Amino acid sequence: MKLMLAFFLLAAAVRLLADVKVETVEYKQGDTVCEGYFAYDDAQTTARPGVIVVHDWMGNGEFSKKKAEDLAKLGYTAFAADIYGKGERPKDMKEAAQYAGKFKNDRALLRARINAALNTFKQFPKVDAKHIAVMGFCFGGTTALELARSGADIVGVVSFHGGLSTPTPADAKNIKCKVLILHGADDPFVKPEEVAAFKKEMDDAKVDYKFIAYPGAVHGFTNPAAGSDNSKGMAYNENADKLSWAAMKGFFEQVMK
Repeated sequence: MKLMLAFFLLAAAVRLLADVKVETVEYKQGDTVCEGYFAYDDAQTTARPGVIVVHDWMGNGEFSKKKAEDLAKLGYTAFAADIYGKGERPKDMKEAAQYAGKFKNDRALLRARINAALNTFKQFPKVDAKHIAVMGFCFGGTTALELARSGADIVGVVSFHGGLSTPTPADAKNIKCKVLILHGADDPFVKPEEVAAFKKEMDDAKVDYKFIAYPGAVHGFTNPAAGSDNSKGMAYNENADKLSWAAMKGFFEQVMK
């Protein structure tokens, strides 16, 4: 009996994993072709709340795609968006800084690129277009916040160790959704004055936001590929990773109602 039960549970687990489908999708922003990934539970027959995942400065790859798949396992329809464009992938951190810098220095282009992803996502039949949230990692966190500042019709934004500054803080008045910031308390790249300016920006605009800082965590704390040396300013932190993911899940449960 125990053997049969174990076999049944294993079969159910395999089926659950098999139901998560991933599709590569090309879409455009202006003349630029972008390449994103849809992830969804194929067993779901009705439209589901959706989450857009925005990649870090290395571009849309395995990390962001895996996060989209993890969200699909939670019952959401997910989309790993592509900000850089199809085939535009940095080969190293130096090149990544150049890619990210291009968009950070042109917030209008950054907003156009993420809004193109949002408009594409809304057209997917398995998405409940009235319940879409956006989350991002590092550069992706910055991007998610800029989408909210652009006045996008979304229900929530989550930033994991993202940059918080913006050249147009007054645009916070356009934010229509709730905001969750998951921050490494020891992040040397997002300095205390940037955090203070962000909180003032949100407070002045009366945005409904929550800011959580994880002690001992630095930049990139959700990514195992970041290594374990905090002295480099970027490192994985298992505890902060688990706690921030749990916070995200609770936030989505709240805003997706």
